[in-house]
Amino acid sequence: MTAIDAPAYPERWEWDVVLRDGGTVHVRPIRPTDGPAIEALHGRLSAETIYFRFFSPVTTLSPQMLERFVNVDYVDRLALVALLGDDIIAVGRYEHLPSRAGEGGEAEVAFLVDDAHQGRGLGTVLLEHLVTFARAAGISRFVADTLPGNSRMLRVFHKAGFDDERTFADGVIRVAFPIVATEASLALAHDRERAATARSVRRLLAPRSVAVIGASRREGTLGHQLVRNLLSGGFDGPVYPVNPEAEHVCSVRAYRSVLDIPDTVELAVVAVRADAVPGVVEQCVRKHVGGLVVISSGFADRDDAGREAERRLVTEARRNGMRLVGPNCMGVLNTDPGVRLAATFAAMPPAGGIGFIAQSGALGVVLLDELNRRGLGVSTFVSTGNKADISGNDLLQYWDGDGRTTVVCMYIETFGNPRTFARIARRVARNKPVVAVKSGDPTPAPGDPTPATGPAGDDRAVAALFRQTGVIRTETLEELLDVAQVLASQPLPAGRRVAIIGSGGGPGALAAGAARAAGLEVVELSARTQQQLRSVLPDPSQVANPVDLPPDATPATLGRALAVALADDGVDAGIALYTSLLAAPIGDVAGAIATARQAAPAKPVVGSLLGRRGRLAGGVPSFAFPESAARALGRVTDYALWRRRPAGTLPDLTVDAAAAQAVVEAALASSARTWLDRPAVAAVAAAYGIGLLPSRRVTGADDAVGAAEALCYPVVALVDPGSALTKPDRQSIRLWLPEAQAVRLAWAELAPRGPVLIQASAPPGWDIAVGVAQDPELGPLVTLGACGRLGEPVRTRASRILPLTDIDAAELRSEVLGLHRPDGRPWSAGETTAVEGLLLRVGRLVEDRPEVTHLDLEPVVVGAGAAAVAGMRLCVQRPTPHPELAVRRLR
Repeated sequence: MTAIDAPAYPERWEWDVVLRDGGTVHVRPIRPTDGPAIEALHGRLSAETIYFRFFSPVTTLSPQMLERFVNVDYVDRLALVALLGDDIIAVGRYEHLPSRAGEGGEAEVAFLVDDAHQGRGLGTVLLEHLVTFARAAGISRFVADTLPGNSRMLRVFHKAGFDDERTFADGVIRVAFPIVATEASLALAHDRERAATARSVRRLLAPRSVAVIGASRREGTLGHQLVRNLLSGGFDGPVYPVNPEAEHVCSVRAYRSVLDIPDTVELAVVAVRADAVPGVVEQCVRKHVGGLVVISSGFADRDDAGREAERRLVTEARRNGMRLVGPNCMGVLNTDPGVRLAATFAAMPPAGGIGFIAQSGALGVVLLDELNRRGLGVSTFVSTGNKADISGNDLLQYWDGDGRTTVVCMYIETFGNPRTFARIARRVARNKPVVAVKSGDPTPAPGDPTPATGPAGDDRAVAALFRQTGVIRTETLEELLDVAQVLASQPLPAGRRVAIIGSGGGPGALAAGAARAAGLEVVELSARTQQQLRSVLPDPSQVANPVDLPPDATPATLGRALAVALADDGVDAGIALYTSLLAAPIGDVAGAIATARQAAPAKPVVGSLLGRRGRLAGGVPSFAFPESAARALGRVTDYALWRRRPAGTLPDLTVDAAAAQAVVEAALASSARTWLDRPAVAAVAAAYGIGLLPSRRVTGADDAVGAAEALCYPVVALVDPGSALTKPDRQSIRLWLPEAQAVRLAWAELAPRGPVLIQASAPPGWDIAVGVAQDPELGPLVTLGACGRLGEPVRTRASRILPLTDIDAAELRSEVLGLHRPDGRPWSAGETTAVEGLLLRVGRLVEDRPEVTHLDLEPVVVGAGAAAVAGMRLCVQRPTPHPELAVRRLR
């Protein structure tokens, strides 16, 4: 094949990836014009590397070899190249081999990595990508021949997580392995992704040298404040001001450009005009700077031209090994004593356990100030600004393994990659709490009939995402800080039972109401506890819960009451309120609370003391008002219980995926998008074990009676709405037809409206609706709605993201249907199992078949220990293949 008749180059198959050491490269399919770059790569290789690749000392590539290397068909023959700048530094390729009878597709795979870049994980990255493309091409197995001394390549195959088999013949090792994704291969890929991403972020947060490009001698400018903060913050490394017109900044020698700095620069903080940024980045590329923090604004925050400039900025940085924070950001902070990085125009905060991300720079300054006022320490703080590169997902990967970070706080305006966020956040939240505010519309109230599309529906999807991943969602930034204040200082509660102890009846009543609204239980204290309280409290004190102290109660009285209440085995947490008319010193109150906690250190305590907000002596968080304390404790309790619940599993369902695939492919053979007809819907339902009630389309009264007898009385007669089946109204359906005469009458009434179906009857019960809604950010969501009786609209609807675990299905069912049926009796075990099983099968169907765009099961009748699907409609659309979405890559 020549370059002239080579297939069209797949432009969208290009992306940037992070390597094992945190650096970045650009990966794309090879092009016919890559010949010179391939020759240059070959010219840089050592004799050993050449011998390992070609099994002979190939000193130069012949024209025939070079033409075959750079011309591929992108299906049966594919080569991927990794570029650093303009240089190709690695190549991975596969070639489809002729299949033997009875065997699946097999391809030979090979890799070549520049000596200077071996050991960075390039072979593994290329293998991950080749596997994804090969699967899409129908290849199920890779083979590779390598020499016994090529230990690096042998490790690449083994560490990929596939079950490789090795044979030795004629001095060559043949490695063969199936490329079907397994739990082991996916887990190892995610581990590699996590480690690489964390190292790339560490380059930005823990550099050993910093250059400030745009440093200024003039006070009051960003360039001046950045240098001053780096110096005053105690950065453990050299700071290099860059200013072409100054000899020194803040008493530190300045340089005309980053290229003039004689030493290595690991981080460049850029604070110049937007139009000067490209030239600065080009210099940073030549200097081999490790990472960039771009403070400069005027990019996507300005207009479309700025958005294009930002895209070019990120492209230039990543393709030359650098990651980037910003632009239009306030910088980064790291309080680690071995780093002390204040690469921002905000002052260095106290060290602590909170890792914080905020997109807004101005908001970041305010948040840091408020954290300081509350006595909350920070491990790292990142203002992502326009979030052109580094995002919350990257920082979650870093904080997951950062021992100094115990609480993660996030202000999220937009998701980078929501599906990646869901996977990472679910893992991180199992080990440390993640608290987030997502800007946008508020969460719809329970029972809100708003569908799962549009602004409120989008927020419903976000709520489902946070609920499943264990992320603590707060409605406001103030509440986020309240929750962080509790998490940073208190143990997680064992349950929802709370004791409220305070002086003055009003605050206690407010706290009790807010606690109940937050899902806490204001339990009555045990008789023994009440007796002990009476013995230590003056009259008249209320001791049931809330414990109401006299208005003139002293701090010591509050402390004694709190200690007794916390000792109650029926109490999981305490809320201490102090509004005494005597206005005792805060220190005395804090000391009394701290002393009371010593007897029950595993139980969290929050307080509200005379309008004081912050951290009291002894670590107890205090809030200005009782409601804030109760709400924060409620959020923390929800998280604690989520963390203790089982993680959930993906059930091993018996399905016939091949049968469903055949139906879908047949439907899409002549149309890019179509609603399946009734036989096709029934076939897909049967393939996934979805219990669709049997039905027959009839052509006359006698035919209807015959169908009813075959299906067994009683039956249902309804007008067939065709492929787009919806829940029938009362005029188009006749229920519970017990005998032939009723069927004939129903036929006569319905036939004028259209074709008639006779369907088996579901047992008496209550209608629900199960479906799939497409969210533009999160993808398909499994939804469940409660309808009631025939013809009633959906009253309550909730959703979950995919993949759906058994725990997710159980919680979705419980959230919508509750513990009891509409008649007040509890749902039977058979009914709950049937509903949850149906949700899991719908989730599995949509995961297996990305062609499904709409799926509605309505009505589903739940009763008599089962869930019978009476109506189902299914729309499929030919998907645009995006194999790059399944591999490790930067957005």
